[in-house]
Amino acid sequence: MQFRNGVAADIGAIQAIERASAVRFLDVDMPEIASGDPTSETILLQRIAQGHLFVAIEGLPVGFVFYDVVDDHLYIEEINVYPSHGGKRLGAGLIHLVEDRARDEGLPGLLLSTFRDVPWNGPYYRRLGFTDIADTDLSPALLHIRQEHIARGLDETMRVFMRKPVKLDSHGDPR
Repeated sequence: MQFRNGVAADIGAIQAIERASAVRFLDVDMPEIASGDPTSETILLQRIAQGHLFVAIEGLPVGFVFYDVVDDHLYIEEINVYPSHGGKRLGAGLIHLVEDRARDEGLPGLLLSTFRDVPWNGPYYRRLGFTDIADTDLSPALLHIRQEHIARGLDETMRVFMRKPVKLDSHGDPR
């Protein structure tokens, strides 16, 4: 599997991956997520211009991740892999690229928000080294993201913010 920076020509494929991945939410009785709109072209173009979007390629894009900077961390906004390509560690590979970027930029780690108990969400990220952030420890920026989620109709009582520190070398520097 190859990974590369996303380009504008990938947008249609990214939106198709997002739609295909959302269908899995029917299995956990979340039809509103399954039928939601994919990320807008405007946001995807912004992340591409910032260099904040990676794609997994198998001839064509089969997975993607995009992120922004929040609280001096890289905040994973969205990550998806075609369900037909699940189990190949593509999601982990994409997260690793973002982790490498945080390390290269001297940032302390990654942040994300996800469904607490959906198997391919919270439990998956915990296996990759993310830990839950208590609601009482949310920064103003994360509380703002929570309000944006609520405005979009997400049930924040079912969600959790998570953090993963980047690993440092023996000198305390990002490796």
